[in-house]
Amino acid sequence: MQAPGWVVTEPRPRVGLLGGTFDPVHNAHIALAHAALSDLVLERVLWLPAGQPWQKVGRVMAPAEHRVAMVRLAIAGEPRFAIDESELTRTGPSYTIDTVDALRAARPDIDFVLVIGQDQYARLDTWHEWRSLLACVVIAVAVRDARRVMPPPALAGVSHRVETLTMPPLAISSTEIRARVARGEPIDAMVPPAVAGYIASHQLYRGAAGH
Repeated sequence: MQAPGWVVTEPRPRVGLLGGTFDPVHNAHIALAHAALSDLVLERVLWLPAGQPWQKVGRVMAPAEHRVAMVRLAIAGEPRFAIDESELTRTGPSYTIDTVDALRAARPDIDFVLVIGQDQYARLDTWHEWRSLLACVVIAVAVRDARRVMPPPALAGVSHRVETLTMPPLAISSTEIRARVARGEPIDAMVPPAVAGYIASHQLYRGAAGH
């Protein structure tokens, strides 16, 4: 029975945000998203394919329609995964703060959890409007063990919420996948079968080694 004067508040729903070029999406991305669902107690994970990633200027990416199509194939069958294509339709560089602001405006009742790696956390102070970003999301840092993550020097004096999740032990990178495709080597162990089939049928990453 509730005591007089007590106010019981229900926990707010939590939604994870997993961004990237996904060029292409691979098994480590999928494993990380599943780990985020369980470790961070999320209702779902929103995948955010980048339109024009400002930190990767100079590298030619697969067209956006191919990258989002591969993500769609990779997450099929998991109802707690969804795609937000706002960065693909927005003009100009893709800034995470713009995406987060739009999501929070549409759903102010949700706590958004930004899932990033330790390398991204270490240079988060280089991100566009990073102080505003820290103020409006929970930062979830993927680590390879359960140790506590210490903030980089630039963030040490800035109040923000940090959680950790265990990084799946999969040494896979999109760069390696593109290089293997360019060399005519198999990628079946690195991406879902539907993604491998899509890459082959659309002849993506031919001659992409070194990019």
